[in-house]
Amino acid sequence: MSIVKRVEKKVENLLTEGDYDLVAVEYVKEGSERVLRVLIENKEGELDLDDCARLSHRLSDWLDEEDFISESYILEISSPGVERPLRGRDDFQRFSGESVYIKTYAPIRGEKEFTGKLLGLEKDLVRLELAEDEVVELPFKSIAAARLNLDI
Repeated sequence: MSIVKRVEKKVENLLTEGDYDLVAVEYVKEGSERVLRVLIENKEGELDLDDCARLSHRLSDWLDEEDFISESYILEISSPGVERPLRGRDDFQRFSGESVYIKTYAPIRGEKEFTGKLLGLEKDLVRLELAEDEVVELPFKSIAAARLNLDI
């Protein structure tokens, strides 16, 4: 099991005790350092600093005990921020009506990047209004990355 999957599973177990949801776990290289980033939020999309600290201590203790990451890393627990990533199908329904940025694995209609108003998810198609009366439907499985977008 990958580092991200193991941490996701543990964080989801830890969060069942509170009112928070896991948004994403990332294990990335930034400059010369590795960062294990855990993004969480409550149902209102907010995050309390005390809750971040509490989860950080519990997760850090578990990571030290399990010791399955061989290289040094920085553990970050934070809110997903205003440009929150959209991960699962529920996010594409929950944030319907919001401005989003979507990148696809392969070109669709000659493009791989789309910015517009999210109209939701119908069947396996993410509906996106690019301009007034111009709607594109993107297969859910074709989406490489998606996030809320403040640029509009």
